[in-house]
Amino acid sequence: MADEPKHVSPLKNLLAGGFGGMCLVFVGHPLDTVKVRLQTQPPSSPGQLPMYSGTFDCFRKTIVREGVMGLYRGMGAPLIGVTPMFAVCFFGFGLGKRLQQKSPEDILNYPQVFAAGMLSGVFTTGIMTPGERIKCLLQIQVSTGENKYNGTLDCAKKLYQEYGIRGFYKGTMLTLLRDVPASGMYFMTYEWLKDLFTPEGKSVSDLSVPRILVAGGFAGIFNWVVAIPPDVLKSRFQTAPPGKYPNGFRDVLRELIRDEGVTSLYKGFNAVMIRAFPANAACFLGFEIAMKFLNWIAPNI
Repeated sequence: MADEPKHVSPLKNLLAGGFGGMCLVFVGHPLDTVKVRLQTQPPSSPGQLPMYSGTFDCFRKTIVREGVMGLYRGMGAPLIGVTPMFAVCFFGFGLGKRLQQKSPEDILNYPQVFAAGMLSGVFTTGIMTPGERIKCLLQIQVSTGENKYNGTLDCAKKLYQEYGIRGFYKGTMLTLLRDVPASGMYFMTYEWLKDLFTPEGKSVSDLSVPRILVAGGFAGIFNWVVAIPPDVLKSRFQTAPPGKYPNGFRDVLRELIRDEGVTSLYKGFNAVMIRAFPANAACFLGFEIAMKFLNWIAPNI
């Protein structure tokens, strides 16, 4: 791997990761709304057209019916949760790297970076699941014709009143199955591309903004190639009526494959891929900028 600063600071990863996550949400939420609506739309009856024929059709219909702000429906939950979530994500990654170093001078290989990334996925599940649950419920309610919730706080309040704290954690196992391997791929791809783009004899800390954007964007794409199937199952499970899937994600998987085939596990693929590059490019650029600032004001932490 290319030469880079050896000292790993989980605290700086925590702070810089939070800023990077905010950048990701602002750039990527509109296509996340499209993704969830495609993933959760009911199968069309014989002879009838589906609610949305694809990514661009869903995008167009959302704007026509709800205006541009319809694409940002449910953003409050991930935005409120994204700073601590991405902060914990990058903290977990930094801690995972630190735990595998016998000394600060050790440079990790790519399998070790993958393992550190997987640890970050474990760390974020507890924060991620409630925000994902609220976001998905808000994103689909216009499509279903039911306006049960008036916003993020109202949704959170009603979930708690109906189901207690457990209502927020519906889909925890699927979130874990999605985020652990996908996070490993995310960080490993980013580190690999940064090394690939670093000229011989130079440091990765000197990479230009365009190269950071490309590395971050492709890291997001590789992340979602791994994450889409469990994400489809998670979206279906989290938005299903109580009791519909008594055996959890196994029932969701069985129903999807039986009714719509294996390709249904990649519903929303186009929306995810279109979103993944700019959103994650913005995330990693925000992270690197914040990290440079923190290294400037507090070089010894």
